[in-house]
Amino acid sequence: MAKLKDVAAFLDERLNIAKFRSDASNNGLQFEGGQDVFKAVFAVDASHALFTTAADLDADFIFVHHGISWGGSLKRILSLDAKRVAMLAANSISLYGAHLPLDAHPEIGHNALLARMMKLENPSPFGEYDSYNIGFQGMLPKEMTVKGLAKLLDGALLSEGPYHIFGDPERKIMRVGAISGGGAYPAVFSELYALGIDCLVTGEMTHEAYHYALEAGVSVLSMGHYRSETPGVDAVMQEVREHFDIETEFLDLPTGL
Repeated sequence: MAKLKDVAAFLDERLNIAKFRSDASNNGLQFEGGQDVFKAVFAVDASHALFTTAADLDADFIFVHHGISWGGSLKRILSLDAKRVAMLAANSISLYGAHLPLDAHPEIGHNALLARMMKLENPSPFGEYDSYNIGFQGMLPKEMTVKGLAKLLDGALLSEGPYHIFGDPERKIMRVGAISGGGAYPAVFSELYALGIDCLVTGEMTHEAYHYALEAGVSVLSMGHYRSETPGVDAVMQEVREHFDIETEFLDLPTGL
């Protein structure tokens, strides 16, 4: 068993929550349940389905990448939000969310881990988003095709699902950047172009990014928004398991997107 305040304080420090004050997500403890934690579950997205599953498993604590409190949201707790909060309250479950801190972390963040899966050499931060560099870029150990990289990541990622390639699957690439989730935002392609990055590994490609990618000459490998944001969640779970005498479990609730 661990105290909620100790688990939350550990996560606040390990994920450098205080650095990301301008993030749209209200990172950190978002809902306070009981004061003791016997079982913690870890997932990508907050949802009623997640909260129900956590309650069925007698969990006391939930860690997610996408929480329920964003900006000025929850000023009024109505409708679907009310159902979510009621589920947490009825079962004394605490909820902790970490958005950009988990994208950007140099050791246990999604993008650092994607870079590690690809064995990128000398990975360095890039991908400015909301004044933070949240991605990592570097050189592959040897030239490979976009399709080959897709297969490598497909086998390495925790969850199963489809992937999509924008551009020629047989194109040979060397310099790769990783920005999980919605990392194919239009502004990033100027940075990709300036850095000479051949391929962007992300979660999802967007319509508005199509021409930017084409003009920048950047291939885009979309591994799925959900799938691309499982690595950091799993890594946080491993660290919590090592630091506290509590039961932990990763809940795989894929969206297929």
